[in-house]
Amino acid sequence: MGRLLTTGEAAKALSVDRSTLARWLREGRVLPTEVTAGGHARWDLEDLRRQIADVRRRDG
Repeated sequence: MGRLLTTGEAAKALSVDRSTLARWLREGRVLPTEVTAGGHARWDLEDLRRQIADVRRRDG
């Protein structure tokens, strides 16, 4: 696993708005790799991509 990304960095890598990724997290569509002591999500990009692919397959 590489460096964990902030929500903003992960959103940029996925070409979505930060608010979109934050909404997916609030809705339980995706789960961060880690949550900091301050409550900030950190993401492994490959894991996040797998989660999104799973959601797309499930939601059709």
